[in-house]
Amino acid sequence: MRKKPIPAWLPVLLFIAGQHMAWAQSEDVAVVVNAGNPASAITLSDLRKTFSGEKRSWPGGIPVKLIVRTPGCHERLVLLRLLKMSEGDYQQYWTAQVLRGEATSPPVAVPSVGMQKEAIMTFLGAITLVDEKDVKPGMKVIKVDGHLPGESGYSLR
Repeated sequence: MRKKPIPAWLPVLLFIAGQHMAWAQSEDVAVVVNAGNPASAITLSDLRKTFSGEKRSWPGGIPVKLIVRTPGCHERLVLLRLLKMSEGDYQQYWTAQVLRGEATSPPVAVPSVGMQKEAIMTFLGAITLVDEKDVKPGMKVIKVDGHLPGESGYSLR
């Protein structure tokens, strides 16, 4: 049996695809809150506590409202890395939180940036993760450990 030669364009296509994947995976993810939220910064530790449901209110007593992207989105993958969980672990974790009465519901999962923006604008205590390129006017980006997305030392990507 004779092997077919590899088309000359295939290595180039694979290289371009690999470069695109590497770029997409290195994109910073912004932490976004409602414009009326007085928070301007958060530590990575507090961000982890917030998205795990341990931290339930903002300074001043404003209840936290977690808005997350649906499975498969870049922001969701960053969230799972932040929490050091797999998708299955995350689903089980929130089911257990609700069953134990430690949470009234799991985070609101939205499929689009537009829905994230609407949720952020609707709930004063809302927080979400948004790809830096998708941050829209009206979204308030807060610092993580003293850094904004795109700055050296920023840790969410």
